[in-house]
Amino acid sequence: MGDGSSIEWTDATWNPTTGCDRVSDGCANCYALNLARRLKAMGNPRYQVDGNAKSSGPGFGLSLHHDVLALPLSWRRPRFVFVNSMSDLFHPRVPPQFVRSVFDVMGQASQHTFQILTKRPERMARLLRELQPHPLPNVWLGTSIESDSYTYRADNLRGVPATVRFLSLEPLLGPLPSLDLTDVHWIIVGGESGVHHRQVDLGWVREIRDRCVGADIAFFFKQVGGRTPKAGGRELDGRTWDQRPGGPASSIGRDGCSTGSRAETCSR
Repeated sequence: MGDGSSIEWTDATWNPTTGCDRVSDGCANCYALNLARRLKAMGNPRYQVDGNAKSSGPGFGLSLHHDVLALPLSWRRPRFVFVNSMSDLFHPRVPPQFVRSVFDVMGQASQHTFQILTKRPERMARLLRELQPHPLPNVWLGTSIESDSYTYRADNLRGVPATVRFLSLEPLLGPLPSLDLTDVHWIIVGGESGVHHRQVDLGWVREIRDRCVGADIAFFFKQVGGRTPKAGGRELDGRTWDQRPGGPASSIGRDGCSTGSRAETCSR
């Protein structure tokens, strides 16, 4: 629920909500759904609400956690914070007032950079035009796209008032010929992991990387994937790609690598 994260592109997770419902192909092997089932069996009090059997599962029913709203305010060291690694803040059953409360906390915790990822960017755009018409400089907003059938989500994302917009192309299930990268500042790509993982074609990844390099968009390759997250490693053509958008204390170098005190560098 709090500090620390094994996710390569962030430092910590914060889950003011938990639970979700599958909405597209990328949700088929949802890690959060499977983890929630285990956490319920272990007696974790935050995962005792069951979701719909067809779209969710045991322990993965949507739940609001008002008691952790102020958690980031207690973290003094600046960090990247992934909001709702176990949910979707823009799930249709999250009340607008609760979304506003989350944004109020992020505005107060200006020492951190918050990363919000949704599969429902149309609701995000609609709500934030009303609730947060002026983007917070420390909040990055993104959407997930797993195949060419869902590239319209990037169009929805462009309608969101945001300082940084990013795309998570994970699990990447096919090429993305129709993806428009206009006004996108960061791309995360990754293959799927787990017992029933679907294989990623590195040719799809290279095509996205090359487009990012050509457009000066920060590129982060999270994993090849496999039975475990680390099974295939993180290298693409002999190097790792750990770029993030430049912030107040960082900049993007000529090779597209992020440099500075708050940005990771590209490993060669």
